Amino acid sequence: MKKLLLTIMLVGGFGLSYAQSDYYNDYRRSVTDVNWQTVIADLLLSKTQANEIYSLNDRYHDYNSWNRVYVSNPDRWRNDRYVELERIMGRDKYLKFKNKYYKGQNPVAVYNRNKNNDKKYKHNNKKVYVVKEKHGNGHHH
Repeated sequence: MKKLLLTIMLVGGFGLSYAQSDYYNDYRRSVTDVNWQTVIADLLLSKTQANEIYSLNDRYHDYNSWNRVYVSNPDRWRNDRYVELERIMGRDKYLKFKNKYYKGQNPVAVYNRNKNNDKKYKHNNKKVYVVKEKHGNGHHH
C-alpha cells in the first residue's frame, strides 16, 4: 500500500501523469479492438495457438487483477503482451498480424506514442507562444 501511495504522489507531483486507469484502458483496447477470431482464421493458427491467445486475452479480467501485476510499472504491459503474442504466433505470423493491425509498426511503440501524445496534448494549454511582428522590414502601410 505504501508503494501505491508513493507512486500516486510521485506521478501526481510531476504533473505528467498518465493515470493508472489510462494504461489499463489501453490494455483493454489492445484486447477488444482486434477481432481475434478473424486474426486466428486469417493467420491459420492452430487450436492450441488460438487457446493461448484467448487465455492471454483473459489473463486480466478486471482492473484489480491487471493492477496487481503492473502497479509499479504500468508501461510494462505493452511489452509483456506483444512479446507473448509473438511467442504464440511465431515470428512470421506475428509480423503479418503487426502489418495488418498496426500498419507494420511495433504495437508497443504505437501505445507509447498514444501515451506521449496524450501528455503533449495535456500540456499544450500551459505553453504561451508570443509571436513578434517584424517592424521596419521595408514595407510601408
